[in-house]
Amino acid sequence: MRVGCGSATIGIFARQWFGHVDEVVVVDDHITGVLSEHQAGRCLDMPPSGIRIRGRKSTPGRYFQVAQPGTGWGGTDIEDPLSIVEGWDPKVARPGLRLLMVSTTGEHAEWFELDEALRPQHAPMPAAVRKVVERIGENCEPALATVLFVGGAGGSLRAGVTENPVLLTRSIKDLLTNVTCGGAPAYVWPGGGITVMVDVTRMPVNSFGSVPTPAIVAPIEFTMRRDVYAALGGHVDRVRPVEDVVATERHRIVDALPVNPWPLAGVPGSRAR
Repeated sequence: MRVGCGSATIGIFARQWFGHVDEVVVVDDHITGVLSEHQAGRCLDMPPSGIRIRGRKSTPGRYFQVAQPGTGWGGTDIEDPLSIVEGWDPKVARPGLRLLMVSTTGEHAEWFELDEALRPQHAPMPAAVRKVVERIGENCEPALATVLFVGGAGGSLRAGVTENPVLLTRSIKDLLTNVTCGGAPAYVWPGGGITVMVDVTRMPVNSFGSVPTPAIVAPIEFTMRRDVYAALGGHVDRVRPVEDVVATERHRIVDALPVNPWPLAGVPGSRAR
């Protein structure tokens, strides 16, 4: 996952490039950025470089459609970054001008210096510039596809918690009861009832099941203090210590994922684990 489009990349790293480059072109399939024209470059009082970029110019320093989508530089189909440079304005450009061309992931980067004929020539990339290129790569997080599961706690489920189901709903809305799904934090939707949304990647493996109704079955837990449970009409006479359940009932212990907070941490007045 790229750090941002070409324009965003320039906005992030402009100050770190300043003084080491005369021009930076960040190649991107969406928006290709040009430092000296970009607002970030102007804020640094960078003079124009005279570069002419292929594509459709948007706002200053931003270009669309510099190439077709592909697996090359910045998600485009280009292999040679200079192919998007149409030329240089001889009234502005000068020999020795330092040009960095880089992709939005830092996977591609080349350093050029203009010769006497204003033609970009490959040159060794300065260490200070290389460091910023590597930082672009460091800020590209792994892409992740996930699923958000949305489900509701029906009346029969709530009756298993309390004699008056609406009191459970109210205790959740009043933040006296914490709701989790397989130990994962759940977002409780506003409105009536108990409708929750949870990131399945934070739930234990094989958390979901099904019944012929048809319906998907997912774990859901309500965590609260004992006095709160008694106040909402809970089945206090059926409360048992965890140690008793583990010692006498068939069970399976699933380790809590370290990314998830302990459920009691979300309950006011409760002691953390």
